[in-house]
Amino acid sequence: MATETASVRHTSLLQERLWLDLKRLRKFLQQLLRNRIALVGLIIVLTFLVFAVAAPVLVGPYPSPLDRDSNVLQAPSSRHLLGTDKSGYDIFTILVYGSQISLLVGFSSAAVAMLLGTTFGLAAGFYGHHIDQLLARMTDFFLVIPWLPFVVVISIILGPGLATTIVAIAVVSWPTTSRVVRAQVLSLRERLFVERARAIGAGDTHILLKHILPNVMPLVFAQAVLTISNSIFTEAFLSFFGLGPQGVISWGTMVQDSWTSVALLRGMWWYFGPPGLFITLVVLGFSMLSYGFEEVLNPRLKHR
Repeated sequence: MATETASVRHTSLLQERLWLDLKRLRKFLQQLLRNRIALVGLIIVLTFLVFAVAAPVLVGPYPSPLDRDSNVLQAPSSRHLLGTDKSGYDIFTILVYGSQISLLVGFSSAAVAMLLGTTFGLAAGFYGHHIDQLLARMTDFFLVIPWLPFVVVISIILGPGLATTIVAIAVVSWPTTSRVVRAQVLSLRERLFVERARAIGAGDTHILLKHILPNVMPLVFAQAVLTISNSIFTEAFLSFFGLGPQGVISWGTMVQDSWTSVALLRGMWWYFGPPGLFITLVVLGFSMLSYGFEEVLNPRLKHR
């Protein structure tokens, strides 16, 4: 009987906590959508996500060698809305499918950077002393080196590829998240709710997972959105120089192909313009969304 009562009470507490979390999430989303910058950024991001997810519906199956047109570098027409590239592929089709690789690199790199940065930031801020000093020096090392040349060097050493691109971008992105998390944890570990948890015998793992981590995750997500933006731009940069994912279509590889075809000098705006515009828009969208996150999480920014 006592066991059943305890089980019911535990279930009730979980339901109450879930309900409170959902209320907080709803309130946060309402504040985010009232922010005009964040709303515009969210619309841009969702548009490109729809392109990536619904590509087979929008433009048909992934292009194969059988789908190539015999006439390469065609101008836009009723058959090819943005003409054809140097291989005869429909530019609009590969442009839509290119969003999949660009967004995959962005989200994957941000996820790895968020995991590393959050782990190191929690450890450095919570335990302090020698652990903090060690992790702080390691973070400083990655922060002071020029990140773009460093990514290029990693890509050259490991060889071009999708996994290499994700790892290279994540390696130079996690220190910023680590710094943000560490600063927040240094403040949180001195709060009364943490002291109360210690007083009743809660261990470090319980305090970190139940009390510290939930309070730093909003900042982590805001930083992750900005990391996605930087990752997409970095992938395009690497692909332009032949160091990005190989054997797949991305906006960066499209820009590289248009450059090797001298599309700019030949006035083929439909070849180099759309991928460059898409890269700019999606980077802008994630940047605006990240800025909106920061304004909601830190209301003092609204008065500046």
